[in-house]
Amino acid sequence: MKKRIIRILLILLAVLLLLSAALKVYVAIEAKKRANAPGNAAAYDVDSLEKHEDSPLAGKTILFLGSSVTDGAAAESQSFVELFETLDGVKAIKEAKSGTTLVDKNSVLAAIAFGNGDSYVKRLGQINTSASIDCVVVQLSTNDATMKLPLGEISDSTELAAFDTQTVTGAMEWIIRYSRDAWDCPVVFYTGSHYDSAEYAAMVERLFELRDKWGIGVIDLYTDETFNAIDAETYAFYMFDPIHPTKAGYYEWWFPKMEADLIEILAD
Repeated sequence: MKKRIIRILLILLAVLLLLSAALKVYVAIEAKKRANAPGNAAAYDVDSLEKHEDSPLAGKTILFLGSSVTDGAAAESQSFVELFETLDGVKAIKEAKSGTTLVDKNSVLAAIAFGNGDSYVKRLGQINTSASIDCVVVQLSTNDATMKLPLGEISDSTELAAFDTQTVTGAMEWIIRYSRDAWDCPVVFYTGSHYDSAEYAAMVERLFELRDKWGIGVIDLYTDETFNAIDAETYAFYMFDPIHPTKAGYYEWWFPKMEADLIEILAD
């Protein structure tokens, strides 16, 4: 009986190792495919772009918390974060892990494929609170919508211990309160551009409700009809898929609005 159990465990371990290897091969193939997208041409490499003189954001230390969109997963890890850093002179802290969620749960797939499956909540809690941070910018994660994680309810409290971080809303409230306690700085959430998802639309609606409660900043790329009014050909150049921009998509489409909105939010 004991030998049988050991044999079964060894078989399961072998299967897991094979699945892990297959997943890593798939990720590598996808990365190469994304790198060859037209919107990722060398002309859009951040070092080739013109810097913004006298930017109001120059010298500010900004923590960017998110997953694949913040990382730049379809743009060879060059997202708006590198644009803020290089073009505006921001001192960027990039805490972005693909496949992770706002909701405080570990993503096994992200851990296997990218080496870290910790949630936004857990990773934020591991950042040095003695660091001087001028602003925290958080991605409204599409992964929570894709995984259909519970939206939850807005708490009547503003105390850290009151928030249910096993829900999207609770995790967002925890991040807001924790960031203010840790660094006494503005907190800004940004959304992705519009794509068809009832779950994500509900998260965006909840984000605006949290803005009313907490007075946070919101960079809204999702419901802005003018922003999203681009033709199909341009959209295909800017977006590798409905969620992930290319380098061109970040630089020419997302970044100008994100930059203008962030400057306005911090000025207020």
